[in-house]
Amino acid sequence: MPHYTMPDGAQLFVREYGQGEPVLVLSGLGMQSWQWHPFLYTHRKDFKFIIPDWRGFGGSKNCAIPDLDTISSHWRDIESLVEQLGYEQLTVIAYSMGATTTMHGLKYGQFAERIKAYLHIDQTPKISVDVDWKYGLYGKRHTEFLDILQNISTVLEPNLAVPFAQQMDQGSRQQLINAWLRFIDLQNSNPLSLKLFHYAYNQALLQKVMLPSQSVAYLYWYIQNYLHHKEDYREAIAQLKAPTTFFTGEKSILYAAQGQRIVADSLAHATQIIFHKSGHTPLISEPIKFSREITKFLNQHHH
Repeated sequence: MPHYTMPDGAQLFVREYGQGEPVLVLSGLGMQSWQWHPFLYTHRKDFKFIIPDWRGFGGSKNCAIPDLDTISSHWRDIESLVEQLGYEQLTVIAYSMGATTTMHGLKYGQFAERIKAYLHIDQTPKISVDVDWKYGLYGKRHTEFLDILQNISTVLEPNLAVPFAQQMDQGSRQQLINAWLRFIDLQNSNPLSLKLFHYAYNQALLQKVMLPSQSVAYLYWYIQNYLHHKEDYREAIAQLKAPTTFFTGEKSILYAAQGQRIVADSLAHATQIIFHKSGHTPLISEPIKFSREITKFLNQHHH
């Protein structure tokens, strides 16, 4: 699997397989490229899948943290990767943070010119919430969400010289776990699930696999992004001329389905697929439907 050299010299890991029309796949926060296999690998005879691991995860876990905010950095990496790949046009599948990166490229780059067809999976065009847009991250509970992130950030900041969360002193570790459990509680209304999460997060061995990243510096970098991201991509995505499909989790606590519907309706050539039993993770909640709809999307734009 190749690594591509980014503008700052970092070696970004990019998983590639298949042959045929190129499909760029941009993951959500905490995902790794191999997690797309159940939905994409069967199509490898007709499509070439290009799936980067974001900095801090998978094969890119050792990439340096640049002096940029997360989304600007991700877009710079994707812009560089697309240029190195050399394709005039690609089909793009983007989920959550990957979709934010795509929209950043629509607003600040010339990404729209490279997109043949676009699949946008459960993401808002504006993460912040204000009088003009109430469908940002966690909607009515956005302020509560920011307060939790600020607590986590306050714990991490004095520990930035510590490589991994497990190496922080016991007091800091417990503060981090307590704040993270508040975050879990915010997005989960199932009492049994919450009990299980509380148990798991308080087991030293399980803590290692429960946080999205064990790197203190990377956790801090990603959290700063959600604390301070004020971009509004509504106008940029509305101008996208490529045929676009939206996958929306009807029960999404993170990004209200109603807000995603408004965005889908703002595009001239858009289709919206509702996952009625899903929240923010339709690929986990409804994997059979997700796989079927991915297949339909790919076949629809296969020439």
